[in-house]
Amino acid sequence: MRGLQISGRLLSRCKTRTSTVNPSTHFAPRSLAIYSWIVVLATSVLIFVGAMVTTKDVGMAVPDWPLSFGSVNPPGWWHMEGVNWEHGHRLMGSIIGLLVIGLCVGQWRSHRQSWIKWLGVIALVAVILQGIMGGLRVTQISLTWAIFHGCFAQAFFALLVAIAAINSANVSSRFTTQTASKLKGLRIASIAFFAAIYGQLIIGAVMRHHKAGLAIPDFPLAMGRIIPPLDSFGVMIHFAHRAWALVVIAAGLWVAVVIWRNWGRRPQMALIAHGIVLLLALQVTLGALTIWHQRAEIPTTLHVINGAFVLGLSMVLIVRAFLFVSGNALFAADAPAKHQQPALQDAAV
Repeated sequence: MRGLQISGRLLSRCKTRTSTVNPSTHFAPRSLAIYSWIVVLATSVLIFVGAMVTTKDVGMAVPDWPLSFGSVNPPGWWHMEGVNWEHGHRLMGSIIGLLVIGLCVGQWRSHRQSWIKWLGVIALVAVILQGIMGGLRVTQISLTWAIFHGCFAQAFFALLVAIAAINSANVSSRFTTQTASKLKGLRIASIAFFAAIYGQLIIGAVMRHHKAGLAIPDFPLAMGRIIPPLDSFGVMIHFAHRAWALVVIAAGLWVAVVIWRNWGRRPQMALIAHGIVLLLALQVTLGALTIWHQRAEIPTTLHVINGAFVLGLSMVLIVRAFLFVSGNALFAADAPAKHQQPALQDAAV
């Protein structure tokens, strides 16, 4: 009899320590999670098309905005080289705008947490700003606006990935507790990795729009040296892109090691670590192919979109590192303090 009492106490204690879901927790419906990832996928196609516009150097193939040759949809545009990519890019952007409106409505109707609702509004404002920056690039014939347009597109993509990851949280509601020091290390590593990638994307955007992709025509050496003569802006920005890639790789390996050491047995976390290493290896390969094949359209454009995928995966990791804490308190519905349930204090991932 005494043994049964002890077993009962142990079972009760285990339940208390492993349950990290706040009673007031509220997750998004599965349909919204699926829709969110559809928006992410569609946006990745838009980034690919936009990258192809830059690769082909047809950003000014349609010289007016918001119309195209004075028309919403000019006849025969699909058969006009350059115009098909630029006008197609605009049409795809309009489709993304409509999808984001739907996402915004879904966030507002499906979530109780005000901060998650407002993420949808921020995404809607962001897609509007992105369209305006694209228009200014045309009307002002400005490389500066073109660079802002490209960099902001990557930030917008990361925001959509964050929203999708948050909306998908209902498929990962069971967690094991971890020490605060381990979780802090993961947060620092994930933020550093995201910052390194985004910095690299900015350098890459400047390099591409200043047509410096072949300023250093060999790889892995640079003009036959480790450090080339930095005698022009093109060479400097190109070499900066290569040098900063080493920082990105180091940050990626750091975050992967942190995951493998502390959460290697968790399939979802291990998958993120494997994905980071594989995507970074693919990114280096695509960069090399871009040089070796004299900026051939396919490897050059895939280099851009794969960079977006690396950025998106780093955002998924940040969401997991910061969101699933204090018994999912960040998912608790907004309510007066006296009605809120106490959350567990252990951090969970």
